[in-house]
Amino acid sequence: MRVLLALSLPLLLAGCLFGGGDDRAPARTPVRPDPRGPVTLDLPTSRETQQCHADLSRAQVRFSPLPDRDYGGGCRVVGAVQLIDVGIPVSGLKAMRCPLARNFVAWMRHAAVPAAREILGGELVRVESYGTYACRGIVGGSAASSLKVSEHGFGNAVDVAAFVLRDGRRISVLGAWRGGSAEEREFLRAVHRSACRRFTTVLGPDYNSAHANHFHFDLGGKPFCR
Repeated sequence: MRVLLALSLPLLLAGCLFGGGDDRAPARTPVRPDPRGPVTLDLPTSRETQQCHADLSRAQVRFSPLPDRDYGGGCRVVGAVQLIDVGIPVSGLKAMRCPLARNFVAWMRHAAVPAAREILGGELVRVESYGTYACRGIVGGSAASSLKVSEHGFGNAVDVAAFVLRDGRRISVLGAWRGGSAEEREFLRAVHRSACRRFTTVLGPDYNSAHANHFHFDLGGKPFCR
């Protein structure tokens, strides 16, 4: 017995000192970038990104490739571009992963523009966004989900808030999804449905209150449209 106690005592002490006897997961901290700033990564350009650059150029989209960067806190943007000129001004855009940028341009040109013309009888001249890259957790979900990096933290999501027509009309998601005219509501639902065919995740006012004022589009996770 004395021998067993002598052998087990160091193990018990080690468990107390180093946590070996506690299987609880360490507390997770909120998602936030490293205050020291991002680290530029020396990564080869993937074939997917090369093909995406070619697709944007073929579509006559002016863009600038951005360096791959690790921002800390789990936020990492690889294969991103900055859209410069897509034919229609879009406010608030920052770094976007190239496939997201390609799908976003296609959605504007082949969904938002014709829907504005056919449903609203107007010319779309501006899209207002709440941005793309942001190092943060998922908003509007559970406490646990807020500790998970949002697709925004990978430059893989964009939030669209409003559409402006040449005649001055401004159709916002917040004001027109439920409170706009019949044509404005139809327009917003048409571009929302179209987005579901181009993006993996599409969230809007019917999903939760956190999305009452914008559409969220991303290319991460499993298909979900609400």
